[in-house]
Amino acid sequence: MPLARPAAPLEHSALAPAGIQAEHIARLWQLTLIVCGCVFAAVLIGVLFALMRRRGATPATPPDLSVNVTPERRTRRAVVCVSMLSVFLLVGLIVADVLTDRALSKLPDADALHIDLTGWQWWWQARYATDHAHAAFATANELHIPVGRPIVITLHGGDVIHSFWVPNLHGKKDLLPGITSTIELRADRAGTYDGPCAEFCRAEHARMALRVVAEPPDRYAAWATAQSASAAPVPADAHAARGMRVFEQSACANCHTVRGTSAVGRLGPDLTHLMSRQTIAAGVLPNDAADLTRWIRDPGAVKPGTTMPAVPLSAPDLQTLVAWLTTLK
Repeated sequence: MPLARPAAPLEHSALAPAGIQAEHIARLWQLTLIVCGCVFAAVLIGVLFALMRRRGATPATPPDLSVNVTPERRTRRAVVCVSMLSVFLLVGLIVADVLTDRALSKLPDADALHIDLTGWQWWWQARYATDHAHAAFATANELHIPVGRPIVITLHGGDVIHSFWVPNLHGKKDLLPGITSTIELRADRAGTYDGPCAEFCRAEHARMALRVVAEPPDRYAAWATAQSASAAPVPADAHAARGMRVFEQSACANCHTVRGTSAVGRLGPDLTHLMSRQTIAAGVLPNDAADLTRWIRDPGAVKPGTTMPAVPLSAPDLQTLVAWLTTLK
């Protein structure tokens, strides 16, 4: 059964920069395209000129060997000039590349928001550091960042090599197991930007989506405040309260954390505010009750190769579990 990708206004293009870092890269790309396009056009013109000079020739026409006796000074000068121009253009591109790299490293990081991002098979774990009025918290597969504020993302490869790439905001950077690296970026335009894993990491590489939601500072502050809070206490609804007990007493609590409950597992995503996310299973399914039920019942059927096991629950227990999970706003 084919999986329906959730509809969302995602942007994924290096040619539509939404931040200062991506603008530097886009300008370098445009310069490179112009230079290479001009060189390509010049080569085609040269070939066309050569063909036009011998357009009256036939297979029986003898070769012109006069150049072996009388050197073609004009041709020699043209070749020398074109060669020098080629060297000049190549050096110019190298200089532009170096200047772009220097510009990328000069993003001011005063009052930066710090995020630890870890790539697992096959999902993204994000841990937000303590920031002003917000305590530290964790989320998964979806980054929220404030527009106009520098972001410092510390990258970790959890198990195999992954690659972080949100082309609207910056270039590409690998996540290597055992090696910590950082990438600094800033979103100057609000929007939802697509950042799938850009390094083949085995079976479900293509289903490891990351969304970056850039929003105005006040909306980000409200989101961060909600995310840093613990989950709501035991629900008043008896159906959902039973689902909470099912979660805590099943294998779910061994892998997932829900702050405010006894579940402190760290193998899977933090589910404290599960329903605030747009998708589940790292972008594979929309985040609603029906698809949540489908995912819990048989994860392997939805995402072959996933490390999440099927949880053997009765139909009533699964129904109450989903009822409780949907309260985790």
